[in-house]
Amino acid sequence: MNYLFLSTGFEEIEALTTVDLLRRAGVKLQTVSCEEAILVEGSHGIRVEADILFADADFSDAEMLILPGGSRRLGEFPALCQLLLKHNDANKDIAAICAAPSILGDLGILEGKQATCYPGFEEYLGDSYLGGLVVESKNIITAKGPGLSSDFAFCIIEHLVGQEVADEVYDKAQY
Repeated sequence: MNYLFLSTGFEEIEALTTVDLLRRAGVKLQTVSCEEAILVEGSHGIRVEADILFADADFSDAEMLILPGGSRRLGEFPALCQLLLKHNDANKDIAAICAAPSILGDLGILEGKQATCYPGFEEYLGDSYLGGLVVESKNIITAKGPGLSSDFAFCIIEHLVGQEVADEVYDKAQY
């Protein structure tokens, strides 16, 4: 199972485009509210009902953890930060877009890896900052911002289920 985490102020296009395209590709994915409520409001007032609450989830089957940006709020949840660290220590996949790679930088997860992020968040990535639009480095996928949500999702699809499936979804979505 793959998990995409939501918190108040998430960037809707980054979260929903990723969820939509991954599910079109047949990737098993659950959205997780890190808040106390299942309904999470994004940065543009769009409310999304997550599949599960973080507190009720068992991540023992986690293949990839996905962080949409919009804010750095996801980094304010100690249990999520611990999960990210444990996942990285096991060399399992993590993907983050926009401001979210800065959380990975704060946690030291990007050490020895390359990444990109939304302009203005480079300092959190330190020597890992490469720039670029979508960067895949070891077990980490990062993307620059909202306009790259589809590219981010297609990179994840290719990584998880292969180029052939990514190409099929790409064609069917008329991307």
